[in-house]
Amino acid sequence: MKDKIQYLKEEANKWPGATVVYREDWDCDYFGIEKKCFCMLGTNKAGDWVMTVKGDPEENEVLREQYPDVVPGYYANKTHWNSFLLENSSFTEEQLATFLRTSYVLVLGKLPKKLQLKYK
Repeated sequence: MKDKIQYLKEEANKWPGATVVYREDWDCDYFGIEKKCFCMLGTNKAGDWVMTVKGDPEENEVLREQYPDVVPGYYANKTHWNSFLLENSSFTEEQLATFLRTSYVLVLGKLPKKLQLKYK
């Protein structure tokens, strides 16, 4: 599990403007760009490792229907965010990184144009 988490952090740190910091108040790793969250990575109340990322609402719904390890966003807007249960995930590290990257791109796209240009 630690390898998977480390891989995701390292991938995100490669992207322009992305930061990964531990947030003690939320007890999770917080992935952000310009102080906007694109991923929370930590444990849920049951102690399961969860990666919560933003996605397209329609795709989010399809993923939830097809995969039991994808659930509505943990402590997030259930329409726009999905949580991936990492311990028994049916996805590879690379696939999880793709979902993480999609979230990064969606959040970057919501920033003011002037800030977006800094990272293009």
